[in-house]
Formats: sequence, structure tokens, C-alpha cells
Amino acid sequence: MEIRQHQQQVPFTTKDGSTIRSLLDSANAPVAKQSLAEATLPAGCATQRHHHRLSEEFYYLLAGRGLMEIDGEEREVGVGDAVLIPAGAWHQIHALEPLRFLCCCAPPYAHEDTYF
Repeated sequence: MEIRQHQQQVPFTTKDGSTIRSLLDSANAPVAKQSLAEATLPAGCATQRHHHRLSEEFYYLLAGRGLMEIDGEEREVGVGDAVLIPAGAWHQIHALEPLRFLCCCAPPYAHEDTYF
């Protein structure tokens, strides 16, 4: 059984500029096909617009409000919203309020699969 405590996972900054705390991925568990992380983004900040060639991604908003853009379409998102980001889709999230959200990637997130 693999269980990881949130507070024991060391945060890092991804290539897109968000602060990530890996909850379960290949760096801290025997994970092969997906990753789960918590992201935070201060109010007024945005991730750098990017895409992943391989990874399909889900965002699940835990706190705050933001503006989500996927392939040129923008929508406001908030607590309880789940967002599908298909592999290959250009995307960016802008924090209208401090954001905290879960990021699920399959295959797992990799810096090498992040393109600008």
C-alpha cells in the first residue's frame, strides 16, 4: 500500500511557472502510468502557455478562482470545477484569486513533455 502525506512532499516549480507538490508520481512511489500533484498559483499570476505532447491532464479546483484557456477558448473556473486538458492542447491558467488545484497527468508529468 502506498500512502503519501501532503506536508512531507517537497514543493518545486515546474517549467510552466506553477508551484507543484507531487503527491503520487514516479519520484516518490512505484507509479508508472499517471501522476497526481497539488498546484498553487498566487493571485494575478499565470502559468506560461504550453502543451504536453503525451500527457492528458485533469485540473480539479480546490480553492480560488481562475481563468482557464485551452486552445484559445477561455472560461472562468472555481472551486469544484474539473477541467480536461487533452494531450497536445495549448493551455494556461491565470489566477484571479490565489489558486490551489489538483493536477492529474497520464502518462505522468515530465518536464521533457512540456513545450512552449
